[in-house]
Amino acid sequence: MGVDGCSKCIKYILFFFNFIFWLAGGVILGVALWLRHDQKTSTLLNLTYEGDAPPNTFYISVYILIVVGAVMMFVGFLGCYGAIQESQCLLGTFFACLVLLFACEVAAGIWGFMHKDSVSKEFIAFYDSVYEQGLTMNLLEDKKRAATQVLKAIHETLDCCGKDSTIENLFTHLGTDVCPERSSVFSQSKNCHTRIRSLFTDKVYLIGFAALAVAVIMIFEMIFSMVLCCSIRNSPVY
Repeated sequence: MGVDGCSKCIKYILFFFNFIFWLAGGVILGVALWLRHDQKTSTLLNLTYEGDAPPNTFYISVYILIVVGAVMMFVGFLGCYGAIQESQCLLGTFFACLVLLFACEVAAGIWGFMHKDSVSKEFIAFYDSVYEQGLTMNLLEDKKRAATQVLKAIHETLDCCGKDSTIENLFTHLGTDVCPERSSVFSQSKNCHTRIRSLFTDKVYLIGFAALAVAVIMIFEMIFSMVLCCSIRNSPVY
């Protein structure tokens, strides 16, 4: 049994798309591992203060990406092998896996869009809590030292200082030593709320663009796999 003509062309197009899909899975896996071990995010999300830690929502999303990347590489290999072997069983399994992956991606995309600002908001709330404790005058020395160490780590990692208020940031620069060194009184660091939003928002958009590209590839693969499967079923037996 074998396909010929236009169906044979579809076979190699499907193989090409599956190879791209397999590479995309590798890229997503690599990006997820980079996000997991990125120095800035690792430093910030591993901080603790009096048993409280930053939100782990970001890491949960990264672990999901790692699983998705690994599954995509497996499914891409399955599709490549099924296309070359012209196996209806493998192509049918491949199509079912693609539908399941596509449904999960759509669900994850909807959830991610609805919660796209939650990671930065939760970390800002954590920062504000430590900030208030670190600048409280009548706080116990041990607690104040712990809060100051956490603040210094955040400020040095993000090259920022203070919250949204410019006057409050100026007071923080002048009255404490928790901010990064500056060349003059007027050369203040950016406020940490802006830096935190920028850090996590940029990474969310990176994930979103990657997911969109993969979704487009998956749609073409589902179409070609079904066409090829039908061609194999209808091809003459020699």
